[in-house]
Amino acid sequence: MNVGSLLRSTEGLGIDHIYLTGYTPYPSFPGDKRLPHIANKVNAKIAKTALGAEIHANWSYKQDIFELVEELKSNGYKILALEQTDSSTPLHKAEISPKMALICGREVDGIETEVLSIADEAVEIPMAGHKESFNVATAAAMALYIIKLKSNGQIATIDDKI
Repeated sequence: MNVGSLLRSTEGLGIDHIYLTGYTPYPSFPGDKRLPHIANKVNAKIAKTALGAEIHANWSYKQDIFELVEELKSNGYKILALEQTDSSTPLHKAEISPKMALICGREVDGIETEVLSIADEAVEIPMAGHKESFNVATAAAMALYIIKLKSNGQIATIDDKI
């Protein structure tokens, strides 16, 4: 499951926080309001690929990505959207600031236009092969690694499934 893989990558890279939004699956937590059988089923799927990172990674769930981005911006975060657009910047050429948040989209459909509009910049990983994109968890790990190399600041990841 992409969420487990994403949690494992962010924990391994020492990313400050990962926000899971919208209908993105999320691990169980104390006070979880989901029905226990649903929370347990989702948690088991995430744990299978997270391999314990779901316990160690600093993560939270926020239903509304728009409120979350507004909160992050008010706290001085620059918001990058990992998406191929007509105006996206190759990631290695993007200006990285000390406080960054990276929005990752849905596997097939990417990031919705409304969400792209609230990002400060769209960045993409240049493709060298025949395929047009990477798996979202793989792309997020690659992007976060580059951002981490270019910044010693605070980095947050937002997994966008609104």
